[in-house]
Amino acid sequence: MMDQPSALELVTAVREFIEKHAMPELQGRTAFHARVAANALAIVARELEQAAPENDAERRRLQALLQHDGTLDSLNRELCRQIRSGRIAWDDPALARHLTTTTLAKVAVDQPNYSGYVRSPHRGPG
Repeated sequence: MMDQPSALELVTAVREFIEKHAMPELQGRTAFHARVAANALAIVARELEQAAPENDAERRRLQALLQHDGTLDSLNRELCRQIRSGRIAWDDPALARHLTTTTLAKVAVDQPNYSGYVRSPHRGPG
């Protein structure tokens, strides 16, 4: 099989081209859209790097909370059903830990420079 760049390498190369070569040549609305495109590619790159391990960790937390196995989607749906029915209380500390950890993982991909995320004592080393 031929060596080829990974999806992460391709996304990073396109983002760097936009940021380093295209954006300095652009103005106004076109520069704004180039900045939006570069930011979107940065999100995709972080998702490619972080999504699999974070999804695995979320699935393990849900398995522990719900006491059974399943796909990430089915476990999330079950969690919603159990909260809605009152089987898991909205103020359950284990639920709060799970939701906090999951939210911080998603913000780390989407907006890692978000001030609330940067200041969060729960985010761990970063």
